[in-house]
Amino acid sequence: MKRLILPLAALAFAVGAQGAELNPPIEKPKVLPLAIDDAFQFRKTITFLNDPKTFKPAYADMIRFERQRVNFGAITQADRRERWGHYYTFYWRTKRATDLTVRLEYRQQNLGSHVQARELRYPAARGSMKSEFKIIGDDYEQDGQVTAWRAVLIENGRIVAVNQSFLWN
Repeated sequence: MKRLILPLAALAFAVGAQGAELNPPIEKPKVLPLAIDDAFQFRKTITFLNDPKTFKPAYADMIRFERQRVNFGAITQADRRERWGHYYTFYWRTKRATDLTVRLEYRQQNLGSHVQARELRYPAARGSMKSEFKIIGDDYEQDGQVTAWRAVLIENGRIVAVNQSFLWN
């Protein structure tokens, strides 16, 4: 049994480290027209801030569990520090098969009103889907906490669904 645990821990660390590089920030995101369509819909949003400076006493079991899940496999303090930041999970669905892009647009504390974006592409997406974004490591350390965000579904260069934080304007 011990032989199985070590490779799984190494695999979890490799997958976590790889996921951060899959959707790097976009240099200059294009402004797209709004064309909301009922065939597309955001269903649920989960946000999590992993920063022990912000939440020192994690008395809530759910927060403690989520922090342990995110930090699983981080052995040194440097490994843990690379995982500090914001985690976003969006559950969404589409009624018809089409090529879609999920874009997370966000502002960070040290950058003021500058908008950054990250994208994930889904060819022939249909049904219920899940998208995860991470603003962690150096992006979080240098630019600060995310102050506002907006998630959009993009089809053929048009925004067909929107989900945003209450601070987004």
